Parts: sequence; C-alpha cells; structure tokens
Amino acid sequence: MNDALNARNMLSASCHCGRIQIKVPAKSAFLIDCNCSICRRYGALWACYSLNQIEIIGHPEHSVAYLWGQQSIQTMHCAVCGCVTHWEALSTEPDRKMAVNARNFEAGVWIDVPIRHFDGADSWTYLD
Repeated sequence: MNDALNARNMLSASCHCGRIQIKVPAKSAFLIDCNCSICRRYGALWACYSLNQIEIIGHPEHSVAYLWGQQSIQTMHCAVCGCVTHWEALSTEPDRKMAVNARNFEAGVWIDVPIRHFDGADSWTYLD
C-alpha cells in the first residue's frame, strides 16, 4: 500500500501541549480499562498495538518513564504537560505490545469501540 495513503488514514493523538504526538493505523478492536493501582489513578483507556504499528513523535526527548511493581512495562507521560501518553513493554521479544492512551485522541474517535475491563489489580484476567 502507498505510504502517503497510509499516512492519511492514520489516527492521530497528542498530549495536551503537543510535544508528544502518536499515530496509529486504525482503531483497536476494543479499549482496556485496567483497575491496577496506576491505571485507575491515571484514568487511562488503553488501545493496544504491536510495537511496529505505532509512530510516536517527541518520544523519548519529551517523555518521562514511570516504573512500578514487576517493572514489565513503563508508563510514559509528557515531561511538560504531564499527560499519560502510552506504555511500553520492557521485554525484548520482537512481538511485544505497546498501548496508547485513547483519551489523548479527539473526543468521539473511540465512541463506537467497546471497553473491556481488565483486572490488573488481582487476577490479570478480563472481567467481562
């Protein structure tokens, strides 16, 4: 497929100040509402993708990582405005995942996408 066509069809998001911009190829099949101690405080809704599907501009130069617990992922936020933008798996496996905070996209982009509830606080399973 033509790269220019791909660029036009990408969904775009940014932190509040615009220093971090994220592009994804399409809506994910569902969003994840995780109840772990950090996600519920952030109020994030996560859209998961393979690492090679996401383009991030302004990262790492404008982002700060936060690690907690088992330190299997790092949650990134903008160093200037503080918006939580994405998380990155710390494994080195080629098929590792990354998730973007769907709340950084324009309002209404995800309105038709189902939300799945994930028990990151205890069982590490979906609750629905």
